[in-house]
Amino acid sequence: MNYPIPDSPQEIFALRQQPIDEELVASAIAGVIKLVSSEGQSLEELTAQLLADDPMLNQQQRRWLSKLVSQSWEQFS
Repeated sequence: MNYPIPDSPQEIFALRQQPIDEELVASAIAGVIKLVSSEGQSLEELTAQLLADDPMLNQQQRRWLSKLVSQSWEQFS
């Protein structure tokens, strides 16, 4: 993977400066999972945040992202 897994919110936000590709998305997801789990947040809490209404993604996209994050979370457990 060309991108290291981010360790902080700042490193996650810094990824916005990179061209978007599959590896960047995977790195961002891994970083978010690493960050929220280190803060004691559960998968259910993260999923609820992902499914919350947001103007950036429509409901179908939020559900897809939620499933992807859930599958990724299992890989880190």
